[in-house]
Amino acid sequence: MPERPTRALIEVLGERPVVFDGAMGTALYERGVLFTNNFDQQSVTRPDTIRAIHRAHLEAGAEVLLTNTFGGNRYRLASHQLEDQVEAINAAAVAIARGVAGSKAWVGGSIGPSGTIFKTVPESEKANLRAAFRDQAAALAEAGVDMFVLETFRQPEELALAIEGARAGSRGAIPILASVSFDAFGTMADGTGPEEMAKRLVDLGADAIGVNCADGPAGVYEMATRMLEVGVPVVAQPNAGLPRRVEGRLAYMATPEYFLVYARRLFKSGVRGVGGCCGTTAEHIKQIGMAARMLRGDDPPRDSSPPEVSGQATRDYEPVADHVAPGVTVTPLADKGVIGAALVAERFLVSVEVNPPPGLTLDKALEGARQLRDGGVDVINVADGARATARMGNLALCHRIQEQLGMPALMHVTTRDRNLLGLVAHLLAAHELGVRDLVVITGDPPKMGDFPDATPVYDVDSIGLLRLINGLNRGFDPGGKPLDASTRFLCATGAEPAARDYDRELRRLEQKRDAGADVVMTQPVYDPAVLDRFLADVKPLGLPVLVGLLPLASYRNAEFLHNEVPGMSIPEDIRERMRKAGSGADGRAEGVRIAREMLSAVKDRVDGAYIMPPFNRYELALKVIEGIVR
Repeated sequence: MPERPTRALIEVLGERPVVFDGAMGTALYERGVLFTNNFDQQSVTRPDTIRAIHRAHLEAGAEVLLTNTFGGNRYRLASHQLEDQVEAINAAAVAIARGVAGSKAWVGGSIGPSGTIFKTVPESEKANLRAAFRDQAAALAEAGVDMFVLETFRQPEELALAIEGARAGSRGAIPILASVSFDAFGTMADGTGPEEMAKRLVDLGADAIGVNCADGPAGVYEMATRMLEVGVPVVAQPNAGLPRRVEGRLAYMATPEYFLVYARRLFKSGVRGVGGCCGTTAEHIKQIGMAARMLRGDDPPRDSSPPEVSGQATRDYEPVADHVAPGVTVTPLADKGVIGAALVAERFLVSVEVNPPPGLTLDKALEGARQLRDGGVDVINVADGARATARMGNLALCHRIQEQLGMPALMHVTTRDRNLLGLVAHLLAAHELGVRDLVVITGDPPKMGDFPDATPVYDVDSIGLLRLINGLNRGFDPGGKPLDASTRFLCATGAEPAARDYDRELRRLEQKRDAGADVVMTQPVYDPAVLDRFLADVKPLGLPVLVGLLPLASYRNAEFLHNEVPGMSIPEDIRERMRKAGSGADGRAEGVRIAREMLSAVKDRVDGAYIMPPFNRYELALKVIEGIVR
């Protein structure tokens, strides 16, 4: 039997900072294990790979190694016909982690959600779910874990079942850390906030509580620090920011150095355990360890493995042919509604983003759109489940804006949620309802949102969807069969002037133009030099450009956007201005000034502005354009 630490993990968590490990899935993917494989089974089929990942985290300073068993319950394993291997897979994972940890680290038995869409599970099935958690916990307990780590739960009721099952699986002998994931609005799937959730978890018998996944260091810091006043240790395990696409893969961009900053803040706030979730590597854990040593005075760890990137493959496409179905006339840009006519006439367009709010009513969103219309805004943008949140479909809001307010709505269409048939049905329904101005994007992965277990579709990427729509505009269905008419869609596409792989961004933008894009809408830009370069480089493409502007709300907001949001780059001098301005009204006023400066600098070289008001503060968008374009 391998050596074990002499003190109990739950006892040490109550006394001092403890360093948890990083992302197992990220490391497996980078070692060639694709998402089509079952990650949990790798403890049986590739034990040396799992061992190497644990060793890298240990050498980076991790004091808690989580077993490779996040999906080790029979519901998740059943999708790979492995439901009869619960005991074998969990036992193998614990043996590997325990062998690496020895007396230097504790072993946490990772238990993730069932993988079901929990709200659809009938009452009669919930006893079976509880039993599945119990069986996994029993296997982990028998193999010798120091703590159960129930992680990435979004549904409070499912987590309650998991806690009951885990307690039954070890007969109460092993402490439980219950860790949850909040959405972008700081709530669980049922609307519960962090303070109330912390109390519920303690009442359910959790020995420690935490926040992991769904957000980067800044968001997890906010949630975790709001859970501190309940009398049990709190653990925080953020993602490495929000993912972006790099060479066709999803990559997490928060740097290890940024993790050092937030690990120090977390430990100083009273959070006892800090580790990493999606996208984090041994380098991130090394920085967390450094933050812990600043408070404990430990010796530094040995060097660890190099930085890693996680991702998902995408697809490339050939340019669209120029042929047109017999008897069909392609609609020129000038005849594609208010937006097309304005672009051809070179009239400056102002578009502002308004999204469906949570719940069943659109009244607040419509009131915001009305306020913007009366303030001189030309177009309302409506996102399609931004950050993979579960909201009312944006087609409803777009239709209501056009019908009730008499102004065009730009409807975002992502390829995340619908297969090819669903996309075509959605587009044709929108066309019939008169919603014909689109922003075509690939979409944020479900991992970021309310339901991380939701299946991403991605039958096509944004270029593929542009080609599909261009075909409809030319009178062809997706299979190339002539239709008896054609659609009249206007298609906008996105671009990142501050993209890290800038050459690739330009190549893809050219492909998007060839695929049928009519106009480019940029990510928010804060550096005039970055935008100057981009405008010069895209001018030969002949595409109109709407510059993206996001008025900063505070210094914290600026730091979050710069470090955690894909495609965002905020120069140091801008962040320093926001730091000096402070928070509240002064911070918002400075953010508006910065956006106005950018708009004034480029107004004569772009075709319009695309403004994203922070936190639904539509009045800030109106202040940005006041006296400059209206």
